[in-house]
Amino acid sequence: MTIVTEASPAVDEAIADVEEQMSMLFNRARLIWKEAAQKVHPDLQPAGYKLLSAIVRLRTANAHVLADMFEMDKSVVSRQVRVLEEFGLVETRADEKDGRVRVLVATPLAESRVREVREGNQQRLRDVLLDHPEAELRSFATLLRRIAEA
Repeated sequence: MTIVTEASPAVDEAIADVEEQMSMLFNRARLIWKEAAQKVHPDLQPAGYKLLSAIVRLRTANAHVLADMFEMDKSVVSRQVRVLEEFGLVETRADEKDGRVRVLVATPLAESRVREVREGNQQRLRDVLLDHPEAELRSFATLLRRIAEA
């Protein structure tokens, strides 16, 4: 059951402003992913960087899990994984728990480059948010989570 409430024109205008700013943020994020990919390898595509970044964060990952996580077609993930392997950024190994399953593992080179990119991105974000009180930042994070889950 969805309860619909009427918003005032001012609230509608504020929501429209949020939508516009989110669009600008997404555009900026796409540019940052493109730049990040190029910092890791000059020929790496943003989709490959997203997958690599997740593999680094998760330590090991299965291509099917990555496809589900990013809602990508499995063939796209498969192509990107091949590229990551060709660039020396990812290796495929047998899963320690089930040797029949293959998992993706980032190479030390990939871990180092992704860490450098993340540190730069985190510093950029830190520079923007450092002056805000902790409670405000936590509230902002909660709001972002709610929007992402909508």
